Amino acid sequence: MSFYIRREASKLWKRICSETTIEINLLAENWKYLLAGLVCQYIHGVAARGVHYFHKPGPVLQDVGFFLLPELGQDKAYISETLFTTIFISFALWTFHPFILKSRKIYTVLIWCRVLAFLFASQILRIITFYSTQLPGPNYHCREGSRLATLPRPDSFLEVFVINFPHGVLYGCGDLIFSSHMIFTLVFVRTYQKYGARRSIKQLAWLLAVIQSLLIVASRKHYTVDVVVAWYTVNLVVFFVDKKLPELPDRSVAAAATLLPLSTKDKDSRTKEENYKLLNGNSGDPADRRQRSQINGKITEDGNTHHTDLAMNGA
Repeated sequence: MSFYIRREASKLWKRICSETTIEINLLAENWKYLLAGLVCQYIHGVAARGVHYFHKPGPVLQDVGFFLLPELGQDKAYISETLFTTIFISFALWTFHPFILKSRKIYTVLIWCRVLAFLFASQILRIITFYSTQLPGPNYHCREGSRLATLPRPDSFLEVFVINFPHGVLYGCGDLIFSSHMIFTLVFVRTYQKYGARRSIKQLAWLLAVIQSLLIVASRKHYTVDVVVAWYTVNLVVFFVDKKLPELPDRSVAAAATLLPLSTKDKDSRTKEENYKLLNGNSGDPADRRQRSQINGKITEDGNTHHTDLAMNGA
C-alpha cells in the first residue's frame, strides 16, 4: 500500500512540475493580457464605488420579481452570496485541474485570458448602463434611512480610487443595471459549457445559474430587470467575443497522438500499406477498389482483360 502511494505521489509530482513549466512559458507570453484583465477589474470596482456617491435612496420600484418571489429578509441574504462564492471557487479550482488530473483539455493561463476578456467586455457595458440611469437601490442598506445609502463626500480626489474590499463590494449602491454577480456566473458557466468534460456538471452549472438569479431577486439585491438584462447581454457578449479570440490549442489524446512520432512497427505497416495501394493502382478509395489482373507484366482491370486476350490471340 505504501509503495502504491509513493508511486502515485511521484507521478503526481512529475505531472505538477511538467504542467508548471508549460504554464510558466504561457504566462511569459501572455502576462500582458492577464495584467490588462486585472486592471479592468480594478476600473470596474472604481466605477461601482464612484456611482455610489451619486446614489439617491428612494421608494423601491414596482417589480414583477418582487411580487412573485417571497422576500428572504436581511438574515438570509447570505444565501445568494454563499452560492455565488461556491460557483466562483469551483470554477477557479477547475481551471487548475490540468496540474493534477491526467485528462487535460485547457491551459490555465489561456483560459483565464479568455475569461477576463469576457468579463471586461461585459463590465464596460455595465459601467455605461448604470452611469446612464441611477435607480433607487432595492437592497436594505440602500433604502431611505440607511446611513450606507449614500457615501459621504470624499476628503480627497484619490479617495475615490480606493476600493474598500470587501465592505465596498457587499454594501455598494447605484450599480444596478445589470447584475455583476450574474456576469461572473454566466461567464463561468458558458466557459465550462464549452471546455468542460462532464455533461452532468454542465447541466448542474446552468441550474445553479438559474437558482442564483432567483436568489438575487429574492434577496432584493437587484431588480428583476438587472438579472434579465444580464442573461441576454452576457450571453451575446461571450458569443461574439469568443468568435474574435483565437481558439485554444487542443490538448485531447487524439490530437496529441497525431503529433507523436511513429514507431518502427507503425512505419513498416504504413509502408506496406502504401506499396499495396500503388501495386493495385488505387489510392485506398473504396469506390476505386476494383479487381485487377496482371498480364505480361501489365496491370489491367477486369473489364479490359477479355479484349487484351483477343488482341494477343490475333497477333
